[in-house]
Amino acid sequence: MEWYYIIAIILGPLFVLMFLGLPVAFSFLAVNIVGSFVLMGGLPGIKQLILNSVDSLSSFVLIPIALFMIMGEGMFRSGIAIDLMDTLDKWFGRLRGRLALMAVGGGVLFSTLTGNSMGTIALLGSSLTPEMEKRGYKKPMSLGPILGSSGLAIMIPPSSLAVVLGVIAELSIRRILIGIIIPGLLMALLYIIYILVRCRLQPELAPSFDVPKVSLSEKLSATAINILPLAFVIFSVVGVIFLGIATPSEAAATGAFSVLILAALKRRLTFKVFGDTMFSSANISVMVLLIISGAITFSQLLAFTGATYGMIDAVMSIDISNEAIVFLMIMLVILMGMIMGPLPIMLITLPIFIPIVIQFGFDPIWFAAMYLVAIETGATSPPFGAALFVMKGVAPKGTTMGDIYGAAVPFVICDFIAILLLFFIPEIVTYPVDLMFK
Repeated sequence: MEWYYIIAIILGPLFVLMFLGLPVAFSFLAVNIVGSFVLMGGLPGIKQLILNSVDSLSSFVLIPIALFMIMGEGMFRSGIAIDLMDTLDKWFGRLRGRLALMAVGGGVLFSTLTGNSMGTIALLGSSLTPEMEKRGYKKPMSLGPILGSSGLAIMIPPSSLAVVLGVIAELSIRRILIGIIIPGLLMALLYIIYILVRCRLQPELAPSFDVPKVSLSEKLSATAINILPLAFVIFSVVGVIFLGIATPSEAAATGAFSVLILAALKRRLTFKVFGDTMFSSANISVMVLLIISGAITFSQLLAFTGATYGMIDAVMSIDISNEAIVFLMIMLVILMGMIMGPLPIMLITLPIFIPIVIQFGFDPIWFAAMYLVAIETGATSPPFGAALFVMKGVAPKGTTMGDIYGAAVPFVICDFIAILLLFFIPEIVTYPVDLMFK
């Protein structure tokens, strides 16, 4: 059977189950069970599915997710995140769409603190979205900026996916981490431009409201009190990685510990705060890990049937220029990201793509940066990007998947623009790396 028929047969039931309102993790589980039984030889296929699920959740690479959730929830429960957002609020003042801009600014800052896009969605979605809707913000400006900016966690160190990419592709992790900083900031700039332009064209999406005037001295004081101490947390995560003191998983642990220390120094680490942090982070981690497990086993089902490799072979067999093939690789990663998790995509494609990129004479660090943007784009792309379903889990009641899809599309377009800029201007990635490691 041709690979595209297999994909259609597997994806069809998944579409139906999600359309009927079954949670994404259970939709994946149902399709995985039936698919394993039918396509992998009955009960032996079911046993293999169980083994794959256990292996997918026991991976050491996933440890930072739970620890970064503790970081995010600790910042939220102790009020550190609220202080940070209040300080940003003082600087944005009466600017139209300022809460949407705060989501992007918060996404950049939280990316340097958590390195986990799902954690950023959970944090910003639960804390900022209700306030935005209370102020009259429409769904495109309340959900979209959070979805877009959450992906910056992949592009701004610490990035656990960048580390995984370096390990799988056998590339310098430090070079990758340096190479993705400017692309990450570029994506944030594109989001800001989009928000400002659309709020000007459609002011009803982000109604203006009066805010008290704040003096420059108050802004500077709030920044010194609420933002500068976060440098300690950033160093405990990013600094220890760059200095070679800790691995990303160990850095996630030091980061979580540093947030608790900061909360204690602010005299906010009560037993209730600590308990709520652990309980809430456990809930969110379970939800995220269930989605990851379902996505990984789903991708393994596709790989077993040969559908994944058929898709890759179809792209690689096209008779076009080397540059066009590299671009098609990136587009393929985006398509795969709509139905698969980042880790299985990397495991399947990187061993094939990286040797080809090197053989063509292209800089693999440049390709790695575009690859990560493509991973982020796929994760926020309808219909099955994992970030969309995490957003659904933390969005206010009454939010439909249609609302989330509509809010995500403009930011996916911004990501495409970022990919095009990186593709045609490789120096955005290569110049900082060459400068740092000259």
